[in-house]
Amino acid sequence: MSRIGKKPIAIPKGVTVKVVDGAIDVQGPKGKMRQATPPGINFALTDGVLLASRSTEDGDLAKYHGLARTLAANAVLGCTEGFKKELDIVGVGYRAELKGKQVIFALGYSHAVVFDVPAGIDVTIDKQTHITVTGVDRQLVG
Repeated sequence: MSRIGKKPIAIPKGVTVKVVDGAIDVQGPKGKMRQATPPGINFALTDGVLLASRSTEDGDLAKYHGLARTLAANAVLGCTEGFKKELDIVGVGYRAELKGKQVIFALGYSHAVVFDVPAGIDVTIDKQTHITVTGVDRQLVG
């Protein structure tokens, strides 16, 4: 029995949600994203509320019920408020630098560590040791 999967997802004002075959399209003030849904999990949009349900009462689908609902809720939350993580680099001589769409870390190795920033993610660096990652997709921000 999935208690999380049965919770309704409230759709705030200014957000449009479309249920398409195998995915959910969410568009809001912060951006838009498409979240794929597992097979056997259906979504219904009624009166500004999104509900997840299973196509059958199979026990194998129960484990995906709560997951699909949480992924859809994260898509709605990301398009309205966005997600943000703040990271601090601690160490003598450790620093980070932003060049274009790459973050270059100096972490005490003999070479710099280069990280490509994914599309849809914004990275800001303050004081060379404080990194802020923001975006619509919770998985990419994490």
